[in-house]
Amino acid sequence: MKAIVYTKYGPPEVLQLKEVAKPVHKDNELLIKIRATTVNRTDCGFRKPEPFFVRFFSGLIRPKRSILGSEFAGEIEAVGKDVQSFKKGDQVFGLTGNSFGAHAEYLCLPEEGAVATIPVNMTYEEAAAVCDGATLALTCLRKVNIQSGQKILIYGASGSIGTAGVQLAKYYGADVTAVCNTKNVEIVKSLGADTVIDYTKDDFTKNGRTYDVIFDAVGKSSFLRCKNSLKQGGVYLETDLGFLWQNLIFTLLTAIIGSKKVIIAIPKENKENILLFKEIIEAGKYKAVIDRRYPLEHIIEANKPSPRVDMSFPVMIW
Repeated sequence: MKAIVYTKYGPPEVLQLKEVAKPVHKDNELLIKIRATTVNRTDCGFRKPEPFFVRFFSGLIRPKRSILGSEFAGEIEAVGKDVQSFKKGDQVFGLTGNSFGAHAEYLCLPEEGAVATIPVNMTYEEAAAVCDGATLALTCLRKVNIQSGQKILIYGASGSIGTAGVQLAKYYGADVTAVCNTKNVEIVKSLGADTVIDYTKDDFTKNGRTYDVIFDAVGKSSFLRCKNSLKQGGVYLETDLGFLWQNLIFTLLTAIIGSKKVIIAIPKENKENILLFKEIIEAGKYKAVIDRRYPLEHIIEANKPSPRVDMSFPVMIW
């Protein structure tokens, strides 16, 4: 089968299209023909790798796993003899987690993994572009028990995590203020944000408004910059592990000093989340945001930053 392989860390050019052995499914696994997958910030972080501590999971000197890709949508080609909840021909979507492997023509996943049948109102491409950003956003929002009436500001609202955060926060009834650049204001409005701030024109930290939650979806702000925009008892949610030690220090300090808190959420993929996304999508409360589309052989271009969005969210298709 065709797959995108990398054997050393580095820029997008380390990725190569190669022929590799087709995987063989086990008794409890699904063999999935991949129809669409994404290049997201998780893939890019493991390819570079950035931050450095990623190497402790991916390999200190060289990658332990040679095929990236954590999001997918496709069709089940075969099932193991112990599989009961899926059958050949089912259209599915989900996450592979840190095992990756979706940048290939075929993928094997256990039946109990983070996989479900595709929402009836989505294409393969749209379904592939849901789970990574939505899982990260949902993990963060659950940390603050997001609910109706809360005021939340989402910084970096046009990226994969931000677009998911806007839609999920609205689903739970929050009042959402979204921060993005000029080019993406209309996109973010279309996702349901109550207020959209263009950060090239206005600084939300200086307008006097306060929020129950400030959600930094791109890791480009800081608790110190935002703390005056938090209400007493408010929470600053951080997603970027590039400033891990700084974030950990503030997480520990704010746990014992002051009413305003810093929380870092570590996501974990699971089937329950994928089923929730399917339910919300089929209810018309969530839609995929796709930046650019590429065939598999243009993987290098797909890995390069997008000029349009705050956090690139391209999709490759076959």
